[in-house]
Amino acid sequence: MAKMAITCNGSAPPNIYPVFILASSAVASGDDVVLFFTPSGAPALVKGEMEKMQDLKGLPNLIELYNGVVELGAKIYACELALDAKDLKKEDFREGIEIIGATTFINEIKDATITFSF
Repeated sequence: MAKMAITCNGSAPPNIYPVFILASSAVASGDDVVLFFTPSGAPALVKGEMEKMQDLKGLPNLIELYNGVVELGAKIYACELALDAKDLKKEDFREGIEIIGATTFINEIKDATITFSF
C-alpha cells in the first residue's frame, strides 16, 4: 500500500478534476490518500462550489468522485490560512473537510511515496 499526497493550488476545474480523479483511483486501490487545498484551492471545497463545475463534457461527475473519496477514507484538508485570506468559516466547507495548518500537513505526508500538485 502506498501513500499519496496531493496539493491543490487552484479552485478552477483544471485544478479540481485531476485531484479527485487521481485520489479516487488511489483510494479505491487501497492507498492512503491525503489532499491539501491551499488558500487558492480551498474555495472549491465550499458547499455548492463543486456543483457549479460538475458535468463537464468527457469528465466524471465531480460530486460522485468527491463522495467516493470521502467514503473510502481519504483525508481532505483545507489550509487554515484560507479562512482569513478568502473570508471563509469552517462551516462554509463541505462535510469531510478538516482545517489544518501547513506544518500539520507536512507532518502527515512525511512518508508519502507519491505526490502531485495541481
